[in-house]
Parts: sequence; C-alpha cells; structure tokens
Amino acid sequence: MNIKFHIELSQPERDQLAALLSAGCHRSRKIKRAQILVAADEGFSDEVIAATLNVSGSTIYRTKRRFVEANLDGALSEARGVKAVSCHF
Repeated sequence: MNIKFHIELSQPERDQLAALLSAGCHRSRKIKRAQILVAADEGFSDEVIAATLNVSGSTIYRTKRRFVEANLDGALSEARGVKAVSCHF
C-alpha cells in the first residue's frame, strides 16, 4: 500500500523552519528534513522534492510520516533506534 502523507504547516512551524534554514549551525540531516517539509507544504510532489534536494523517496516518506505522527520536533530529530553494537573477538 502506497500511503501519501499531506503536510500542512502552521505559521509558527513555518517560522521555526525558516529560522532553522536561515542561520545557525545544524546537522545536515536536520536541514534536509526541514527543506523536505517546507517543499511539501508548498505543494511540491515527492518526485520534484527528491530531484531538487537529492534525497530518496524513502527519506521523504519517513520525514512526512514522522511529522504527521510526532509533530515538527519529531520529524526533525534523529530517530531513536537500536544502538549498533561493536563486538571484538
């Protein structure tokens, strides 16, 4: 099933993303996620976003899903997954 998430940012969310994108030092992943959300809010298709920002469709899907499920902060933060374990023999 191909689920499409619709992104509609509030004005405070737009302002927060504009501030994040205009100044400061942030992780590149966070900047890409912010750019994805702004482009999606402006009505660009996933294909156009992927080509313009040089990201995969799965990155766009995950970012949009996290926004819908966990709000703006959740979409911009790093996913909390299983930590990699390094084994030495």
